[in-house]
Amino acid sequence: MVTVAGALPSNPRGEALLAELRWVHDVIRRSLGTVGRLADAVRAGHPAERVQAGVKALGTDGAVVSLRLNCLSHCRFVHAHHGAESHLLFPAVRRTDPALGGVVDRLEADHRAVAGLLEDVEAAADMLVDRDTAAGRGRVADALAALADRLLGHLAYEEEQLAPVLRSWDRWPVW
Repeated sequence: MVTVAGALPSNPRGEALLAELRWVHDVIRRSLGTVGRLADAVRAGHPAERVQAGVKALGTDGAVVSLRLNCLSHCRFVHAHHGAESHLLFPAVRRTDPALGGVVDRLEADHRAVAGLLEDVEAAADMLVDRDTAAGRGRVADALAALADRLLGHLAYEEEQLAPVLRSWDRWPVW
């Protein structure tokens, strides 16, 4: 079905797909909140052991309390999520509503930018393990803040722009 963006008919299964995407995004948002608090602790000079314990305890609440994420696994989770969107979701969006091509282009550009920011976080964290300095701590905190800022904006834009298409589907593409 090809129509003007926003004019696609909604259905209960599509609403469930949108809710599922928002649920995954909320997992990312919650972990970013924890990462932000850790960045503040790093910048404030908290002992490395305390920061490390916070990273190891990084997780989510609610139905996924057993999902424990540290900074590295958070980065991997975001990479995997974006990979699935880029290879499965976005091509289906383009087929369903070609008018959303510009939106998908922006989302794909966001994915590339976020991938670079994730690499910055990993590199900064690796350097801090090798040598714990105030400058290194600042680099970790700055990398985490830049990641959070870009990723939170991306998630909100994606949900807003793709909601009409997702609401019209009765299943995920290719899944």
